[in-house]
Amino acid sequence: MEGYRAPPWLPGGNAQTIWPALFARRFEGSAPAFRRERWTTPDGDFIDVDWGTPDVSVDAPLLVLFHGLEGSSQSHYAQAFAHWSRANGWRFAVPHFRGCSGEINLAPRAYHSGDYEEVGWMLAGLRARHAGTMVAVGVSLGGNALLRWAQEAGDSAAQTLCAVAAVCSPIDLAAGGRAIGRGFNRLVYTRMFLRTMIPKALRKLAQHPGLFDRDRLLAARDLYEFDDVFTAPLHGYSGTDDYWSRGSAKPHLHRIRIPALVLNARNDPFVPADCLPPPHESKPPVTLWQPAHGGHVGFPAGSFPGHVLAMPQGVMAWMAAHL
Repeated sequence: MEGYRAPPWLPGGNAQTIWPALFARRFEGSAPAFRRERWTTPDGDFIDVDWGTPDVSVDAPLLVLFHGLEGSSQSHYAQAFAHWSRANGWRFAVPHFRGCSGEINLAPRAYHSGDYEEVGWMLAGLRARHAGTMVAVGVSLGGNALLRWAQEAGDSAAQTLCAVAAVCSPIDLAAGGRAIGRGFNRLVYTRMFLRTMIPKALRKLAQHPGLFDRDRLLAARDLYEFDDVFTAPLHGYSGTDDYWSRGSAKPHLHRIRIPALVLNARNDPFVPADCLPPPHESKPPVTLWQPAHGGHVGFPAGSFPGHVLAMPQGVMAWMAAHL
């Protein structure tokens, strides 16, 4: 993926973001099948973990995928990684962030980009259920949270995972938040996210009356305003600026002690290229890949209508080289 180039028939970061998510092929053959487990969290809530590749040996390596904002095991990238796992004989698991598995969670909280403690708890549960090699890939929001876990875990991360990868992750949350709140991004992507996030927040308010200001939530027109009334205060931050500052992985990349791939397309509409660390600053164990093309979790390949299988292949080839 380091030298990835988009097919000529799909130019531009927005096209390379939208088309792959909606129309490109995600797998070969039958759709990936999942078996769901429900885990009880330490605070009496629950998360759902979807396990794929049922015919693979329990001794095979395990790939854990952390999804992005409002994503799930049905997201196009999750199905593409599930296909890669099935084709290569790996186990595959998608732990869902709270409220993302199709059922609203119970506690007075949701999920966020800096949720490294939740990631750590999920990984510990998977580690207890799997004795062999284990790696993790985080996509967008999930990648930033995964990197934050690796940073906080330090040397102890190697007891859980052999390597991590973050794909199109907003490692500078403030820069990403500003980008998605402007122009075309605001009209298309912000509206798309708020269309599901606001109803979920209102269901959370019905569970826990008085949890936040309903009128302020309904007035939110971008992620900054949504995070300021909902995400930040529910998760221990004083506001959006505090959340975006403390939750960003970029300032702490030097604290990672296991092999880590940070993949960002430089035409990603959500993650401006000028906020990314320069590739020449890449130092082991962190590898920076910043191809010119790819959009946000797109990386389409092949002739029309294309497929999204090249990105999992590239990421997992890097993983294999670092096991």
